[in-house]
Amino acid sequence: MERRLEGKVAIVTGGGTGIGAAIATRFAAEGAAVAISGRRAELLEGVAWTIRAAGGKVVAVPGDSATEAGVEALFRRAEEGLGPVDILVNNAGIAGPVAPIWKQEFDGWAETLRINLSGPWLCSRAAARRMIERKGGNIINIGSMSGKRPLANRTPYTSAKLGVVGLTRTLAVELGPYNVNVNCISPGAVSGARLEELAQKAGIPLEQLVTSAAAGAALKRISDPEDIAGLAAFLASADARNITGMDITVDGGVWFS
Repeated sequence: MERRLEGKVAIVTGGGTGIGAAIATRFAAEGAAVAISGRRAELLEGVAWTIRAAGGKVVAVPGDSATEAGVEALFRRAEEGLGPVDILVNNAGIAGPVAPIWKQEFDGWAETLRINLSGPWLCSRAAARRMIERKGGNIINIGSMSGKRPLANRTPYTSAKLGVVGLTRTLAVELGPYNVNVNCISPGAVSGARLEELAQKAGIPLEQLVTSAAAGAALKRISDPEDIAGLAAFLASADARNITGMDITVDGGVWFS
């Protein structure tokens, strides 16, 4: 595999499973040293073992990347173990409540916004302060196609993900003069634990959810985490040096108005 990220240091939040684990593994395969964060230490250690077994360098940092203390600890551990951070991937997120708004409680809304939007804001602020000083860097936010269109029963999630798009565009303008690229990847349905969780919350079989999602795509399939990881590696590399402020959908071609 081409090692486009040789010598780079990356932080990937939510790196213990799914898209985050795939991105961390891909970055390491392309030469980056990677710090992965998440709230479940055992999952992080599993990903870290895989990366080390393949000859990669990784630091696992358990914690909450949606608190100021958690973000401070994450960047400190990454810098002490690996060096100055070149790349930040804001991937950590939760599905949030699945119900019409009149059946939801405020706590579910607040927690979804905290993790899915405040977390990326906090991590991006920490990264920006460092990247401005070094005059270079790359921030990649993981959004969702749900932030582009109505998705019934998911008001907290869709609101947060549309907020991530706004964060991306604004940071691209603010950080562009300092040679920092900021982009967003918006996946559609992606195989893995998150999709299984959604099926359970919606009360439908996983196979039914996958079939329904694939039927609406031009390619008639859903994505795998590696599909997102491949795009993230490209955006983090010099090949994408003149791409910033973009929100790129990876959904197999789901067309909507």
